[in-house]
Amino acid sequence: MTFWIVVSSLCLLAVLFGVWPVWKVQRRMTPMLAGIVVFTVALSAGLYNHLGDPNLPSGRGGGDTLPELGAVMDSLRERLRENPDDVNGWKMLARSSMTMQQFDTAVSAYEKAMELEDGRNAQTMVDLALALLSRDRTPIEGRPAGLFDSALAIEPNNPAALFYAGAAAAERGDTDLAVSRWEILLGLNPPPEIQAILEQRIAEWRGEVVPQAEPSVAGELPPDHPAVADAAAEAPANADPDAIVTARLALSADARNSITADANVFLIARDPAQPSPPIAVSRLRLSELPKVVSMGDAQSMVQGRALSGFEEFELLARVSLSGSPAATSGDWFGSLIVRPADNNTVFLSIDRQVP
Repeated sequence: MTFWIVVSSLCLLAVLFGVWPVWKVQRRMTPMLAGIVVFTVALSAGLYNHLGDPNLPSGRGGGDTLPELGAVMDSLRERLRENPDDVNGWKMLARSSMTMQQFDTAVSAYEKAMELEDGRNAQTMVDLALALLSRDRTPIEGRPAGLFDSALAIEPNNPAALFYAGAAAAERGDTDLAVSRWEILLGLNPPPEIQAILEQRIAEWRGEVVPQAEPSVAGELPPDHPAVADAAAEAPANADPDAIVTARLALSADARNSITADANVFLIARDPAQPSPPIAVSRLRLSELPKVVSMGDAQSMVQGRALSGFEEFELLARVSLSGSPAATSGDWFGSLIVRPADNNTVFLSIDRQVP
């Protein structure tokens, strides 16, 4: 699983570098731009599928050669005829078909994989959306946009879904939603050069004036660039190494526009089945946001009831206009369920208001 996370991250990095030069000129997700996106993803995934199959012999010794991709696909089709419920086989066929630019086959294979998974796998939805974009050569709208949204409903921190859903929102003029989605992506700590790109577009969507900076030949920003300083100041690498969860807290655009004074912000970890008393609490000031906050056993409220003892808990951030940790009408908040064993670094957007 960890390996695929790394592969997905590398694919996203490649996509951003391929898309950004065209995006800067066109400022919209055109069919050509979508084609670049899909080609990059297809090439990255296809190369791994063809060259990185762990069952293939390594090295070039002994006169062995890697099988042709067409032969691999024929073998996959035969395997799927014998075992039509092999979801991983359908995904491999889809990725191979993308590499061969057989987009109809890729769409059908991803559709079958999604059916076998009962529509519960976010990454399969993302991959299907990309296959549809490649086949139809259309902007991110209609079903592909719906698939990205559905993927985020299942996996709110899916990097690819966040990127494309944000681009789709910007395309239709909903820059507030685009900002919200790309802020979450920013909170997932992409490489510094990608972080600077995201920050620049977010600032532009907000109407802020930011210095225009391009990555250097080495792919890094100058050390004195403000984006580098900001990233270093907020990087979870500087967070408490004993933390059970590390959260990057940020306000949504609506919350930012609504709150006119500084206030207390309470970060609360609680058991969804028994919300009171909370497991752990941390307090900071609204003026500190966005901020990376670590929470561990040191913030536990009750002796013998440590945060590390919970496999799952709700993490809630509340801007308290009254100054009290108890919710009052008008407070802004955000929450999500955290499973530290799966992911202990999260982005938490404060984007809802207490009636």
